[in-house]
Amino acid sequence: QVQLVESGGGLVQAGGSLTLSCAASGTIYSINIMGWYRQAPGDQRELVATFTSSGIINYADSVKGRFTISRDNAKKTVYLQMNSLKPEDTAVYYCNANLRVSYYRIPQDYWGQGTQVTVSS
Repeated sequence: QVQLVESGGGLVQAGGSLTLSCAASGTIYSINIMGWYRQAPGDQRELVATFTSSGIINYADSVKGRFTISRDNAKKTVYLQMNSLKPEDTAVYYCNANLRVSYYRIPQDYWGQGTQVTVSS
């Protein structure tokens, strides 16, 4: 069983900062991509940032220069440092990991339960 456990969400004023963490646990052979997505009420889930096993980082245009993704492979953990938060960043943030549970299995996507981030104006 694979679990992704997120932490760090909460309520913050505009201009403030939050750091999200997501730790993967269970039977894991390798992790290809770890990342963050978010979903605001009435909207589709959208990519925020991803970090591949080879070190390639991708950000949504809306968060470039404000958010920083990092990854600790030894801890199987991905972080999202969010600065200069805006009310439009309000959403449920989901951790995603594309990983293999064994050498013989193809990579699959796993999701965390989501953590609420609310930015007040």
